[in-house]
Amino acid sequence: MLRAPMDIEYLATLYRQMHLIRRLEEEAARAYAMGKIGGFLHLYIGQEAVAVGACAALRKDDYVVTTYRDHGLAIAKGMSPSAMMAELYGKATGCSGGLGGSMHMFDKAHNMLGGHGIVGAHIPLGAGAAFASKYRKDGRVTLCFFGDGAVSIQGFHEGVSLAALWKLPIVFICENNEYSMGTPLSRTLSQEDVSLKATGYGIPHDRFFATEVLEVKERIGQAVARARDESMPTLVEVRTYRFRGHSMSDPGKYRTAAELEDHKKRDPLVSARSKLEQSWDAAKLTALEADVENEVASAVKFAEESPEPEPSVLEPTTYDGPFAS
Repeated sequence: MLRAPMDIEYLATLYRQMHLIRRLEEEAARAYAMGKIGGFLHLYIGQEAVAVGACAALRKDDYVVTTYRDHGLAIAKGMSPSAMMAELYGKATGCSGGLGGSMHMFDKAHNMLGGHGIVGAHIPLGAGAAFASKYRKDGRVTLCFFGDGAVSIQGFHEGVSLAALWKLPIVFICENNEYSMGTPLSRTLSQEDVSLKATGYGIPHDRFFATEVLEVKERIGQAVARARDESMPTLVEVRTYRFRGHSMSDPGKYRTAAELEDHKKRDPLVSARSKLEQSWDAAKLTALEADVENEVASAVKFAEESPEPEPSVLEPTTYDGPFAS
């Protein structure tokens, strides 16, 4: 429920971000089917409210680090649609110069510390970013996102353990979309409530279903305030759902059509739009969505017309790194 009349304008801002992510992902899927995007492509369709609501609770200088389903979070943190789409196309104008692709969206200017392709391995990196903030006393908070499949992996326990021990300003956010790739929770976790794992480390925890973007902002905001004001980490389990397969190569036959349709009825994007239809100016809503379409079309055009990386980048990016002799 909207708490005040002014909230409708704010909801419109958040809806625009969610709608932009949804449309970018749909166009990415289309380009992949046409062979314009190669490799893996893990779409964020259905989970937009998590990234948008969580990032709305941050300051611009706060950090975000996530796993390979990273396009939506990159956009929510401030990355331009053009830089994101060009990276998917493998173009030199992409956020990682066309060398990272779908799973490696980095944006230093917006403190997006990347998507990471190895499940759970980025969680200690998030703890490291939070340690740096505490050491520098810069007041920044780190949000570390991961899927339910990562909570049984060593990196999860290492990162949370160190954060709890050192009282780091970090929020661990498990985006539990109910399937570790194609395996349901009942076959991967002995305890379905992921947030309870926080009790073993003596840190606060929260758990809720991401049905409303404003609630996501509020609940994550509480954890962010705790991290910033008390330097206390929190484990938050956000139950969500992806409407597509694990990746574009996954037909998602491990779930029924009825299950998928049931979740689509609770789509946070549809819920936000419904509230705007009821309480906002119809002409404004039409203009907002038209503006998003123009932005998406511009991003696709930019990606298609951008140049490929030059062969000259191969040697320096392969051999001239920190371990080069």
